[in-house]
Amino acid sequence: MGGEGLGLDEVLRAAEDAAPVESVDVVARNLQKRFSAREVSFWLVDVVGQEAVRLPRAGTAAQTRGETERVQLAGSVYDRVLRSQSLHQEPDEEGGCRLVAPVTNRGDCVGVLDLAVPEADDAVRDAVAQAAHALAYIVVTDRRFTDLYHWGRRTTTMSLAAEIQHQLLPTASCCEAAQFTLVGGLVPADEIGGDTYDYALDQDALYLSVTDAMGHDTASALLATLTVNALRGARRAGLSLVEQACSAHEAIIRHGHGMTTGQLLRVQLETGICELVNAGHPWPLRLRGDSVEELTLRVDMPFGVPVPVTYQVQRLHLEPGDRLVLITDGMGERAAATVDVPALVHATRDEHPREVVRALTSAVHEACGGSLPDDATTMVLDWHGSRTGQRQTSGGSNNT
Repeated sequence: MGGEGLGLDEVLRAAEDAAPVESVDVVARNLQKRFSAREVSFWLVDVVGQEAVRLPRAGTAAQTRGETERVQLAGSVYDRVLRSQSLHQEPDEEGGCRLVAPVTNRGDCVGVLDLAVPEADDAVRDAVAQAAHALAYIVVTDRRFTDLYHWGRRTTTMSLAAEIQHQLLPTASCCEAAQFTLVGGLVPADEIGGDTYDYALDQDALYLSVTDAMGHDTASALLATLTVNALRGARRAGLSLVEQACSAHEAIIRHGHGMTTGQLLRVQLETGICELVNAGHPWPLRLRGDSVEELTLRVDMPFGVPVPVTYQVQRLHLEPGDRLVLITDGMGERAAATVDVPALVHATRDEHPREVVRALTSAVHEACGGSLPDDATTMVLDWHGSRTGQRQTSGGSNNT
């Protein structure tokens, strides 16, 4: 089977020339021309990670009205592909081959590419895998310009509080680099509880934050907005962790009503030295080797508490193979308290951080019967300690 039609470099140029709502169709047409592909479809992972949602073709009635085809992820081929991050092949009903490839950007699982071809040798499989990887970059670029990918991932109606909370989160829940793999996950309460997580990478350090604004619904979402944007503004101004903490505290004192707990981290990429400020937040867990321990650090006052406060930087050293787990109190209160978080962290020690987050949040969701009284949030950081420039894409905390 030949490779007639556009090559990948031409595909990227053609996608850039197309309207943002049509660029995915460019990839589909490319595969149809090159490999006589049929039934090419792109499936997004929904906001809560439980369903795959088929993106309609540009200009169709389904796209106009927001109607989408959906399938449950659990037990599906899409779930297996996203977990393994490898291409899946099986016979199709017309005597050809069905190929399903992960659409992933730096560890962030955007969705899957699903298509049928008459035959699939190594060259075809490699080309489809490359097309899926290119598609991830196209989607990440184009979702800045259209709501298509946002409403495509929404399988339930979002309240105002949920809309605010969702926009406060990073656009990618996972980031892979030479030195680390980082994944965040949030299971919202029935009435939004003010949880957020954030991260940013610069040339020398990785910055992390997990925060929990007091209250529920829009009040907590607005308080979280003050907190997150004060932290981001201070971080982007190059301020220290203590100055970032003070900025969040002062913003809430001046403009908000209530308090926010938080944990701020700065990890030096060259050394693994981690600076940490804990503002009334649950202690982190560290998996080192075969042992999980709670790091009993000093706990300072929450942001916004109406008394004079000071924040102190504490230090710990991450060793290659370490896994650091940050949580909010929704992971361990009321019904969620029945979940043995350290045991789950230990049981998933050989899994990718994506699977650790999935296991922890799913356990809390199940323990609460699907109705959470408070947001439950976790971030998992695997420290590789590598300066090779090669990022890690699979395996657990001990795979360095």
